[in-house]
Amino acid sequence: MRTLARRIPSAALAALVLVPTQVEATELSAGVSLGWFQAGTVPRLAVGPHAGIAWPIQRDILFTVHDMCTILPPTQEGGPGVYNQTSVDIGYAWEDGNVSAGPSVAFYVVPACGITLCGLVGGLAVGGHAQTNAYVAEPLGVSVSVNVDWVGRGSLVLPGYVSVVVVAGAVLRWSAK
Repeated sequence: MRTLARRIPSAALAALVLVPTQVEATELSAGVSLGWFQAGTVPRLAVGPHAGIAWPIQRDILFTVHDMCTILPPTQEGGPGVYNQTSVDIGYAWEDGNVSAGPSVAFYVVPACGITLCGLVGGLAVGGHAQTNAYVAEPLGVSVSVNVDWVGRGSLVLPGYVSVVVVAGAVLRWSAK
């Protein structure tokens, strides 16, 4: 626990150092997505809110921070689960949308099945995130997010597996200049 407590402030400090000091405009986006989550052999329905904040670094280049909380409804194979993933991205923006990608960290407690065992898997995972937002009727748009994280380390259920979350849904954008 103490090691984890030391890593989070370091990550926050690194994020603050990367954020440009002169911000031309800030963009907030939030929405709800629907898709699938897979860790192990069985894909699951995934729904949940997501939010992001973006700062321009240069003309069309963005620094963004995204957070997505994925809820896994209970099924016959297992109970409910939660997968919260946060990423720090670099992206490209244009008038009607943006695309970004970067490293991520996820906290998860999810039911999952491996080849021979099923069970509840939980922990902290690192990985990658990519997201694109297309605004079709300002400020309303569509967002697609793909997240890949390395989960199950030390787990008998998922030894060394990855999780994949792919979701799409509506997104709203607010800009401040």
